[in-house]
Amino acid sequence: MASSHALVVEDEEQFRKVVGEFLQTAGYRVTLCESGDKAIRLVESQPFDVIISDVRLGYGPDGLDVLAAVQKHQPQTPVILMTAFGDVENAMKAIQQGAYDYISKMPFQPQELLQFVARSLERRRLAEEGTKKPKEARGKIREIVGRSPAMLEVYKLVARVASTLSTVLVVGESGTGKELVARAIHNHSTRAQGPFVAVNCTAISESLLESELFGHVKGAFTGAQHSKRGYFEEAQGGTLFLDEIGDINPKMQAQLLRVLQEGEIRRVGSTEPLRVDVRVVAATNRDLDEEVQKGRFREDLYFRINVVTIRLPPLRERPDDITLLVEHFLAKYGDREGRSSVGVADEAMALLRRYDWPGNVRELENVIERALALSKSGIVLPSDLPIDLLGSEARSLPRSGGSLVDDRPTLAELEQRYVNLILQQEGGNKKRAAEVLGIDRRTLYRTLERGSPERSERGERESSDEKDGS
Repeated sequence: MASSHALVVEDEEQFRKVVGEFLQTAGYRVTLCESGDKAIRLVESQPFDVIISDVRLGYGPDGLDVLAAVQKHQPQTPVILMTAFGDVENAMKAIQQGAYDYISKMPFQPQELLQFVARSLERRRLAEEGTKKPKEARGKIREIVGRSPAMLEVYKLVARVASTLSTVLVVGESGTGKELVARAIHNHSTRAQGPFVAVNCTAISESLLESELFGHVKGAFTGAQHSKRGYFEEAQGGTLFLDEIGDINPKMQAQLLRVLQEGEIRRVGSTEPLRVDVRVVAATNRDLDEEVQKGRFREDLYFRINVVTIRLPPLRERPDDITLLVEHFLAKYGDREGRSSVGVADEAMALLRRYDWPGNVRELENVIERALALSKSGIVLPSDLPIDLLGSEARSLPRSGGSLVDDRPTLAELEQRYVNLILQQEGGNKKRAAEVLGIDRRTLYRTLERGSPERSERGERESSDEKDGS
C-alpha cells in the first residue's frame, strides 16, 4: 500500500500541493495534475493505483470526465472525487458512474481521505469486483437540498441502495424529508417507470388500514359494495412507501411481515393469495430499537424492514444548509407567484440561521412561503417572519430609542426598528438604506415619519387639546 501510485487532479494549486504532501507523508508515490485534459492523457498512458480528483476543474473536462476515462482505460482503479459544494446531482453521478467514494473539501479532513484511499486499495488488492456502471438515473432529486457532510452521506446511501431490491428504512424526525428520500430511491431505481405509492399509516384508522393496504372483496364487510384494490396492488412493479410504520398495531405488523416474507397478499374477505412485486421503503420518527425492547414493535418485522437504514439529520444539526434551503424555497415560491426578484435581508437570514427549527425543513418551507406572501417588495425582512420564530432573537434588534427589546412587539413596531437599524448601519444615508430595504425613498420617508417621536408627541398634544376642548 505504501508504494502505491496516486494521481491527484486539482485546479487549485495550494490545495493540490496540500493533498499531495499529505499522501507523500503517508508513503504514497504521488503525481500532481492541474487539469482534466492532462489527467485524461495520463490515465490513457500510464497505470495508477488510485485517483483523487476534484469534481469541478475550471475549464475543460471535469472530475466526472476523468472518472469516465478511468472507467474506460483503467476500470479496476478506484476513483475518489472531491468537491467544495457537495451538491446532490454530482454526488449521485459520482457514485452511480462508478466512483469509489465522494468526499467534501470543506472542511478538508486529511485522515478521512487517507482512510478512503486505504480502503479503496484494500478492495482492489483483494480482487473484489469493482463497482458496475448502472443505467443512467431516470429523473433528478430536485427537492432534497443540502451540502453538509451529513447530507452527503444520505446522498451516497441513496445512490448505493437505489439500484438494489433491498427494503429500506428511513429514520428521522417529522419534517426532515423522509418521503423525498423514498421518492429519490424510487426515481433512481430500475422501478422508476413503475408507480410510487405513498401511505401515511397514521392518517388511516386502524379499522380501515388493512383494507386500504391489501384491498377487499365485495361483501367483505358492511358497506363493501364493490371489490377494491389495495395500495400493494396499486404499487405493483413499483415502490410502496409506508410512512410512520412504527405506529401500526401488532395485528398489522404480523400481516406486513407475512407479505414481506412471502411476496403475496390476501384481500380482506378473500382466501385467495395474490402475488405482488413491490419494493417497500418504510419510514418512522420513532426509535424502533426502543420500541422492540418495550414489546411495541415486532423484532422479526424490524429485522425484515431494517435491511438498509438511512438516517436523516434534523435541520438544527446542519445549520449550514439553511441558507441553501432558503434560496431553494425562495426560487420555488417566487416562480409560483411570478416574482422575478426575491431575496432575504441579512438580518432576517441571521434570525433564520439561529432558530432551532423543531419542525425541520417542512417548517422552514412554510415560513418562507408565508414570508413571501407578506413581503411587499419581494425582500423578506424580520417583520415578515413569524413572531414565534423571532422569540428572544428579537432582543437583538434595537428600539428606536436604543434600548433592547424585552417585550413582544407588533409587526409594525418590529418593521420600524428594522428600518432604523438599516438606516443606522448605512450612516444615515436614506438612499442606500432604501436600496437595502428594497423600497423607494418615498416609502422610507413615510415609514420614518410614522415612527418619529415628533409625530407621536404632536399626536398626543392634538389628542389632549381635543379633550380640553370637549
